[in-house]
Amino acid sequence: MATYDLVVIGTGPGGYVCAIRAAQLGLKVAVVEKNATLGGTCLNVGCMPSKALLHASELFEEAGHSFAKMGIGVSAPKLDLPAMMNFKQQGIDGNVKGVEYLMKKNKIDVLVGKGKILGTGKVEVTGADGKATSVEAKSIVIASGSAVAQLKGIEIDEKRVVSSTGALSLDKVPGKLIVVGAGVIGLELGSVWRRLGAEVTVVEFLDRILPGMDGEVVKQFQRILEKQGFAFKLGAKVTGVDTSGAKLAVKVEAAAGGNPETLEADVVLVAIGRVPYTEGLGLKEAGVALDERGRVVIDDHFATSLKGVYAIGDVVRGPMLAHKAEDEGVAVAELIAGKAGHVNYDVIPGVVYTTPEVSSVGKTEEDLKQAGVAYTVGKFPFTANGRSKVNQTTDGFVKILADAKTDRVLGVHIIGREAGEMIHEAAVLMEFGGSAEDLARTCHAHPTRSEAIKEAALTVGKRAIHM
Repeated sequence: MATYDLVVIGTGPGGYVCAIRAAQLGLKVAVVEKNATLGGTCLNVGCMPSKALLHASELFEEAGHSFAKMGIGVSAPKLDLPAMMNFKQQGIDGNVKGVEYLMKKNKIDVLVGKGKILGTGKVEVTGADGKATSVEAKSIVIASGSAVAQLKGIEIDEKRVVSSTGALSLDKVPGKLIVVGAGVIGLELGSVWRRLGAEVTVVEFLDRILPGMDGEVVKQFQRILEKQGFAFKLGAKVTGVDTSGAKLAVKVEAAAGGNPETLEADVVLVAIGRVPYTEGLGLKEAGVALDERGRVVIDDHFATSLKGVYAIGDVVRGPMLAHKAEDEGVAVAELIAGKAGHVNYDVIPGVVYTTPEVSSVGKTEEDLKQAGVAYTVGKFPFTANGRSKVNQTTDGFVKILADAKTDRVLGVHIIGREAGEMIHEAAVLMEFGGSAEDLARTCHAHPTRSEAIKEAALTVGKRAIHM
C-alpha cells in the first residue's frame, strides 16, 4: 500500500494549490481526481470557460456597436458559434495541461478515480473500471468543491433546461433565455448569450440582484443591465417548466405566492447557486461532521471532526470562490507541515465579470450599519475620470468606506470597466491596515482608470480634485 504525507481529494484550485504548496514544503503528496481532467469545475466547466465566452462575446458586441463611433469601419460581424466554442476549449485545454505540468514538476502523484475516506489515514480510490485501491496518508485534505444547486421539481437535461455547465456549451443562440437566479453565474452567462443575440429575462426570488453585494452598486448595475437589454422579474419564483412543446413554458409567480404567469423560452438556465460536493466521500461513515447546509465542519485550522482530516474551499463555510479555496489550500498545507498558515477572510475580493465589471472587497454599507460601525464614504464617478471619458466607457463609480475614527479602509466597491483588476490595490491596502489617507497620497499614473480610486479616497476627506 502506497503511503503519503498528504493525500488531497479534488484537484480544483483549492486542491491542486494545496498539493503544490505541500510538495514545496517537502511533503510526499498525492491528489485524487474523479474526472478525466485536472482543474475541477473552475478550469473545466466554470470560471475559465465562462471568461473565454465573456471575452469573445464582448468583442463581438463591440465590433457590431462600438467600432463605428471610433472611426473603425467594419462590416457587421458574423457569429461562428462552433469556432467560438473551439476558442473556449483551447483555453480549457491550455489550463488543464498547465495543472498536469505542475503536478509532474512538483512530483505529485495523480490517482485517477473516486476518493473515499475509510478512516484516519486511509483513502480508497475507485477507478472507472470499478477497481479499488487504498493508500495511506498521515494527513488528508478534502477539496471536493461544489455542485450545481437543483431547483425542486425542475429537471436539468443540459439541452433546454441547463445548469452553468450546459449554458457554456449551447449549440445555437437561444431566441429567448430565462435565467433563474440573479447571482454572479446567472448574470455572467446571461450577458454572454444576450450579446450573441438572445432575449434574456432574469427571475430572482429576492427583491434585488447580486445578494450580499453593496446595495448602491447593485442598483446602478441593474439599471446598466436593463439598458443593455436585460429584463428582470424580482421577488418572483419559477414553479415549473413544461418541456412538452417546441418552446418551454415557464411558470412564474410572486415569491410570496399568487397568480402565476407563463413565460415562453427556448432555454432555461438554472443558476440558483451551488452546494457542497460530498457524494461518495464516505464522510458520515468515517465520522466527519457536516453542518445543516451539508458543509464539512472545520475549526480555525481547517481540521474536521476526524483526526488528520482537513477540508477547504467550496465544501466548507465561507464564499464559494476559487481564490478563497487557493488561499485555504496554501494555509492548510503550511499548517500540516508545521508552519503558520492563515487566511484573512476580511480581505477576499469578489468580481462579477460582466461589462462593466463589478468588484468588491471588505464590508458593504449594509454590513457596517448592521454592526453599528461609524464610517465615512468617498465616491468618485468614472464620468469624471479622464481615461474613461476619452474611451467613452464612463459607466460606474468607485466607493470607499473608511472607519470614521481611524480612517482605516473597511470596504471598497467598484462598478466599471476593468473593475476586477482595479480592486487589488484596495485589497493590498486593506491587508496592511491602510487608511483612505494612505491611498489618497499614493501617486497614480495618469491617465488611468485607477485614478478614480485615488479620487474616491480623496473624497473620504472631502477634497477630491476632479469633482
